[in-house]
Amino acid sequence: MAVWNKSTIYWVTGLVLAFMVGLAFLNGCKREQPGPEESASPAAGTATPVDAPRDPIAAARGLFGESNTSLQKAIDEAKTWGPTFDPWRGKIAPDFTLTDIDGNVHTLSGYRGRNVLVVFWATWIGASKLEVPELVELRKSVGQDKLTILALSREDAALLKNYAGKNGLNYPVLSIAGATLPSPYADVQDVPSAFFIDPEGRIKLATTGMLLRSDIGKILDAS
Repeated sequence: MAVWNKSTIYWVTGLVLAFMVGLAFLNGCKREQPGPEESASPAAGTATPVDAPRDPIAAARGLFGESNTSLQKAIDEAKTWGPTFDPWRGKIAPDFTLTDIDGNVHTLSGYRGRNVLVVFWATWIGASKLEVPELVELRKSVGQDKLTILALSREDAALLKNYAGKNGLNYPVLSIAGATLPSPYADVQDVPSAFFIDPEGRIKLATTGMLLRSDIGKILDAS
């Protein structure tokens, strides 16, 4: 009876020790496998992306940059002019064909692929006179392959030619006295006024009031 009890004790003790060894082994295996928090943590020295752009358009703008000046900002900063003919913005500019004071024929659609500035002016209006030197300097600084300037006036061609010669106008001047133009050009009431037409032939912006060269540059560069 005593021998049986002693053997039983050895047997039970062995089972307990085996059970404890098994638990220790299983616990060690679990510790080798990273938990959810450990697996989610980046390795040392690995950069974590921050605020990655979700919008592909925004990402593209980030890569290629944006225009320095928005069109609305140019309008908001205007001091001597304001926007007009807003319903025409973004629409294809109606075509016209006119002859300048030197006998050269100009068709608006023939200037696709470059910006076009169509200016309505008059030799006897003070704001137009102040605008002329700005346009002359603009013509000197921007190549004709990038920008065409057409100055339209309802005055007589001979009078315009005399004024252009005396004041060194270096861009086409056209008399529209007696000419029939489509809207919105036919609807211009105030001078100076202007139409900015983009390389695709769309009206980017129409303005009324005197434009400085800096203003023109902002509008041309704006998106």
